[in-house]
Amino acid sequence: MGSPLARRLLSAGHEVTVWNRTRARSEELVSDGARVAATPVEAVQTSEAVMTMLFDDAAHEQVLFGPQGVLEALKPGTLSISLSTISVALSERLTQEHARLNLPFVAAPVFGRPNVARDGKLWIAAAGKQDAIAKARPLLEPLSRGITVVGAEPWQAHSVKLGGNFLISAMIHSLSEAFVYAEGQGIDPAVFLETVNSALFQSPFYAAYGKVMLHPPEHVGATVELGAKDNRLLREAAASRNTDVSLADNMAKIFEEASQVGLGGEDWAVGQYKMAQRRGNLKK
Repeated sequence: MGSPLARRLLSAGHEVTVWNRTRARSEELVSDGARVAATPVEAVQTSEAVMTMLFDDAAHEQVLFGPQGVLEALKPGTLSISLSTISVALSERLTQEHARLNLPFVAAPVFGRPNVARDGKLWIAAAGKQDAIAKARPLLEPLSRGITVVGAEPWQAHSVKLGGNFLISAMIHSLSEAFVYAEGQGIDPAVFLETVNSALFQSPFYAAYGKVMLHPPEHVGATVELGAKDNRLLREAAASRNTDVSLADNMAKIFEEASQVGLGGEDWAVGQYKMAQRRGNLKK
């Protein structure tokens, strides 16, 4: 996801320095005009703004915190923008650490797959202080088709992102089981999707994810493993405020079973569909 975002910023005329834990991915951006840093600290030392797009909480711990971490290397007043999908607890910690260092912080997790990022059509849920949001907009707008400011506390944006991803997982799962049901009735799943989406939802998401499920892409986007991680983070956030999320609890069992049968590395939508097919066949 980070590469198409960097290209969008370069196309918008921004000077961009990149660092990736897999250096080859950074090198791919040189021809687009990016400068490659050898370390994360080198990448941020002279920056006016820093944007992070890392896989999970563990990656953030490694890159951001500690004596050699990015946060301690930022010069005063540097804007920090978190584009990643992370836990609410980590987002709260980041808010506290940025305040301690007197650094403006905006949480701006993105909705959309890498191909959507490439076209600059992500939707961004942003949260933070008003002046920090204003400062972040020129960097976020080239990446997106729209920005929703969801609150003044950065962790609220990460809460929205986890809730949105939960809805995507639930949609994919329900659509997967509906496809298996249609197949059992001798109905082409593509015809079933066209019918119910036209009649009930008129949703580009149902159409897009249904297409991915029925025509698996050559390159995997988000994986089942990633969906499982986000579902776990949502359940943890809900538990921290004594909120019951029974459907997410059931989804956790399905994700665990998918991992056990070797589907964790599959495309999120494709893997959940295969899981529904497998569960349906086991009952026959």
